[in-house]
Amino acid sequence: VLVVGCGFAGATVSRVLADAGHDITVLESRPHVGGNAFDRVEAHGILIHEYGPHIFHTNSRRVFSFLSRFTNWRFYEHRVLAQVNGRLLPIPINRTTINALYDLQLDEAGVAAWLDQVREPRDVVRTSADLVLSTVGRELCDLFFRGYTKKQWGLDLEDLSAGVAARIPVRHNDDDRYFTDTLQFMPAEGFTAMFLRMLDHPRIEVHLGQPFTGTADCKGFERLVYTGPIDAYFGYVLGHLPYRSLRFRHEHLPDIERFQPTGTVNYPTSEAYTRITEFKYLTGQRATGTSIVYEYPTDEGSPYYPIPRPENEALYKRYEELAEVEATRGVVFVGRLAQYRYYNMDQVTGMALHEFETLRGDFSHSDTTTTADSPA
Repeated sequence: VLVVGCGFAGATVSRVLADAGHDITVLESRPHVGGNAFDRVEAHGILIHEYGPHIFHTNSRRVFSFLSRFTNWRFYEHRVLAQVNGRLLPIPINRTTINALYDLQLDEAGVAAWLDQVREPRDVVRTSADLVLSTVGRELCDLFFRGYTKKQWGLDLEDLSAGVAARIPVRHNDDDRYFTDTLQFMPAEGFTAMFLRMLDHPRIEVHLGQPFTGTADCKGFERLVYTGPIDAYFGYVLGHLPYRSLRFRHEHLPDIERFQPTGTVNYPTSEAYTRITEFKYLTGQRATGTSIVYEYPTDEGSPYYPIPRPENEALYKRYEELAEVEATRGVVFVGRLAQYRYYNMDQVTGMALHEFETLRGDFSHSDTTTTADSPA
């Protein structure tokens, strides 16, 4: 099996197929494993996430059990504050946020009633603006969501599908955790160490710094598992699928123990960056000084986030039709880029485990060697 990419999707499929007795060759265009979850110890001894913070959380015991084969875990519940009107307030919006912002003393029922008064109901929710306004009203929308969305996506709330805003809930209690999944842990030695163990198998051969070039790479393989951008696989024959990218500015601050009161602080209205993350919260390290990263969304650079708009989904569906034809030739598309979806890490891992079941069924029904030789 030829696997293109060794992020969560590629590494997961590679390991489960290798465990099942198949020989795997992995091509990775970057000089490291782990995709965007790659982390490294920088010069000052602090483990940093090269491509911005990756916080693992899941409700899937199957996913957690699989990854636990390759790492020990550190319990960590991520918390985020937003700088609003010169104050740092919890996001997602909760009872603490509303009471502090408006100098109120509401209980949970009072928060629910207050939100009912300010929200602007919509008969039909189509856009992120519809969802946010119908949930928290106009002022909280403008303070917490509108500016952040414009920076993050380069689009107004009215121009994005409702699913974008749906990722951030609103709470009536004081729960200030960013995620509420039952399993919230970080790999104790980092994501890269976990990936290296996952790929450490006698049947897996990894080639770093080697991009996938198409037909020539596929000769002699029974299957191709492709985790890169689906439009790139087909040579952009139908046009480019739009993505949002990020630029990162890493800094080490040698003379302070902590830079901010939580792992991440969002800047919904001020500053050119969207957020700052401080890595010592995520890793639990004790070290002199601290390391932070600023995130600047951009239209240029590596693809990070599929842009959820109806016209983009329609274009992806046309590529999906081409992918269905490729599936008959032994090609599997899996992962955020290959499926043009804003998936979390656990979701990608779960989908890759599911694809393994599909591939195992394919192998059990065929002992012929076919060549996936059709990519553009």
